[in-house]
Amino acid sequence: MNYWTQLSIDYANQKHYLDDLFTVYPTIPEGIRNIEQSTLDAIEKSFNKRDNLTLLKQLLDLNLFPIKDSYVAYLKRDSSSIERNPATVSRLCGRLYEMGLPKIFERCCEPKETNRQIGPLFKRWLKNKSLGVDCLSLSRFTSTNDNVVLDGGDAELKQFANEKFGYNHHKGLDLIARFNGKYVIGEAKFLTDFGGHQDAQFNDAIATIQAEVSAVKIAILDGVLYIPAKNKMFTYLKEHETYNIMSALVLREFLYQI
Repeated sequence: MNYWTQLSIDYANQKHYLDDLFTVYPTIPEGIRNIEQSTLDAIEKSFNKRDNLTLLKQLLDLNLFPIKDSYVAYLKRDSSSIERNPATVSRLCGRLYEMGLPKIFERCCEPKETNRQIGPLFKRWLKNKSLGVDCLSLSRFTSTNDNVVLDGGDAELKQFANEKFGYNHHKGLDLIARFNGKYVIGEAKFLTDFGGHQDAQFNDAIATIQAEVSAVKIAILDGVLYIPAKNKMFTYLKEHETYNIMSALVLREFLYQI
């Protein structure tokens, strides 16, 4: 197995891994979503009048619709479809009336799911100089030969990687750094479970290290993949020792030794 992958597995299974990982991904749920009182009053009025069309439009305008239904996204994206599909409107509103106003408001005000907040946390960790170096804008990054991390949005990092290293993967990057004169690119993921969306996240990171580029490629992965078990992720780690797959918690050590 790859040395850095094994080091990450050892860290996860022998030390206070989750406690330390919280410094990278402090996934504290956000507070409830705020909805203006005037909006709540208008929704209550439509609800009491059993005005299906107005009620549905008002709730679709909120950031979070109170019920999970496969047809809601379509109605959100094409508001004109509401008038054209009375049976769907009646079905959804029937569920809303059964739910009742207090539950509707409770659902609409729920905080964002923790796993939807994870994305920016790794870059925030980098900006805190957790790797012992500065995060610099593109102009400053290219004007120095020091050990440094490139600071920028997804599009800016992707464009730089394309022009500098020939990176053509459709996904953006979470890390572009230069250590000891070598460029390093990587994607960071916190895999909270197995299956579904988490498998897709794992595959995205693997695709990054499979890209044909003139830079050191790494996948900065944390979470359940380091639990020794018969599953797709752990099996992949054992079978691909040439890939630099590692925890964010050993990233600093890796970068300084390349």
